[in-house]
Amino acid sequence: MSRTFIGMPAFPAAATDALRDSQLRHNLRKATHTIRDKRDGAVGELDDWAQMRAAGKAIKDRTLRHLDVYLERLEEAVTAAGGTVHWAADAEEANAIVTGLIQDTGEREVVKVKSMATQEIELNNALERAGISAYETDLAELIVQLGDDLPSHILVPAIHRNRAEIREIFLRKMGEWGVPAPENLSDQPDALAEAARVHLRQKFLDAKVAISGANFAVAETGTLVVLESEGNGRMCLTLPETLISVVGIEKIVPTWSDLEVFLQLLPRSSTGERMNPYTSTWTGPTPGDGPQEFHLVLLDNGRSDVLADKVGRQALRCIRCSACLNICPVYERTGGHAYGSVYPGPIGAILNPQLHGTSGEVDASLPYASSLCGACYEVCPVAIDIPEVLVHLREKVASGPGHRTEKAAMSATGWMFGGDRRLGLAQRVLSATRALAPKRMPGPASAWTDTRDLPDIPKESFRQWWRAREKERQRRDDGKGGERP
Repeated sequence: MSRTFIGMPAFPAAATDALRDSQLRHNLRKATHTIRDKRDGAVGELDDWAQMRAAGKAIKDRTLRHLDVYLERLEEAVTAAGGTVHWAADAEEANAIVTGLIQDTGEREVVKVKSMATQEIELNNALERAGISAYETDLAELIVQLGDDLPSHILVPAIHRNRAEIREIFLRKMGEWGVPAPENLSDQPDALAEAARVHLRQKFLDAKVAISGANFAVAETGTLVVLESEGNGRMCLTLPETLISVVGIEKIVPTWSDLEVFLQLLPRSSTGERMNPYTSTWTGPTPGDGPQEFHLVLLDNGRSDVLADKVGRQALRCIRCSACLNICPVYERTGGHAYGSVYPGPIGAILNPQLHGTSGEVDASLPYASSLCGACYEVCPVAIDIPEVLVHLREKVASGPGHRTEKAAMSATGWMFGGDRRLGLAQRVLSATRALAPKRMPGPASAWTDTRDLPDIPKESFRQWWRAREKERQRRDDGKGGERP
């Protein structure tokens, strides 16, 4: 059975372990800075990047406001083009639909295009329980699968691995299925890519069923769109007889002219390219060309709940470019596994708690996995204000069960600040007892002072200082005969 994020520790514990891994931090720093620099160069070429970013935000917001209309329009267009649309409320239902469709073909093996949605629902594990083998064909996903690992990045799932580690994985694991890696395999990128290409080629030729996600779904024509850099996705999308696409309901764009905006935003933000090498589009099956049967599984899995939150819904604008991960100082030091989900980094910190709720320890910890520096918002191509959502989610966590002490402390503070006399009395008491103030807070509050210096209490409050100042000024004015300047 493939590894799963279920049962992983909450972010503070997972991040602590990751920080002890110097090789991991080296791999992450090198990779994220390389991608970040390429992205900056590609974006800097455009004088109208800010306007394009605003356009992407506006398109996404308009689509989300009328999502029900565009979903029905997409279903009608896909059906008219000869495809079949399935609606999945959650992961269990989506897995059951996909498993049933594969079983109807009689096949026991499928090839897959890189897909965040199928990782989110842990489709591979569900297929494995049904006796169906799923083979990842994206190079980075193949590395993760062969290494019995978990993805740690949206764009580059194996970003935590260096070339030497990948070479060892290929030599050790490729022979278990497909063509083994050559014994003299080097750790050069072209040699590793060639080994993967040879390893996968027969799977592409033999597979009768393929599974994909989609970067976008165009409502007006029922067209699905996948952007990639290797061409393996196109092999999956064109060679098999049956194609099953699992797509989150937020991936819709209304028209082709809307799609044009994102085909410029996404490559520059993700890979730092003006245009991605492979853009594959398909609109239902075409007799005698490509898959002859097409199924679209529209996945909710908590997205409707996110949509209902006026602040949090902006997370559904995400186009999975990973720019926020590459710029984030927290992600750079902890890696993606610390977030306990297929969605890591800043976007994962706001998306996971909304998809899953904040009652679990892992998801409740994620809104705090940030310094709130705002760099993620600055690079987001659709202007998701991630810091705003993080603070919003922190409020939800703090007001939830299990945080009675914090909630009581906030209520008491609000009561004190709500009255002039109460605030003044509290300030006078604190000033008078400042010598007794501890340097380390007792009980649960000690977690705050363990990593911060407790501010010194001033001898007098601002109000006391101001009153003393005004009295002195009045005294001087009285001494001058009451004349005021």
